[in-house]
Amino acid sequence: MTLEQRLQRLEDDRAIRDVKARYLRAADSRDVEAIRACFTPDARIEFEGFPPFDNRDAFVAVYQQMACVKGIFDIHHGANGVVRFEDDRHAHGQWSLFFHNINLPTRMLTQFGVEYDDSFVKGDDGVWRMTISRSRRTSALVHKVDAQGHATVTAMGELEGMFGES
Repeated sequence: MTLEQRLQRLEDDRAIRDVKARYLRAADSRDVEAIRACFTPDARIEFEGFPPFDNRDAFVAVYQQMACVKGIFDIHHGANGVVRFEDDRHAHGQWSLFFHNINLPTRMLTQFGVEYDDSFVKGDDGVWRMTISRSRRTSALVHKVDAQGHATVTAMGELEGMFGES
């Protein structure tokens, strides 16, 4: 690999890490247009516990219904990113995620450990975007908060059946 190719690979690696970070930050700030910009129009999005989406607009519509609601607060902390290149325009990335949700209407606190498995493509415009994003929950902790503010664990660790899934 030439020096120029190595430099380009480093810049591409950084751009991929940045698009994932922009997505997570946009999810926290409820910036639907920034979320949309992180995906190709025909992106495949498969998050455990949700139906699969075969385009970014369908995903964004469901995200708006669930997360862009008064009293819903999310925190997505991604870490441990690993990027692997297939070629100059295609890459694969894996991230660990700590997800925390505060749901005031239901008085629930939810935490998930999640593993992301993503595919990225560099468009003709030179911008990297996610073309496939899959997530799998690895752990969960759910609290119900009573009127006095006391939290009681309602689910911990075991995911099967926790959310009506088997």
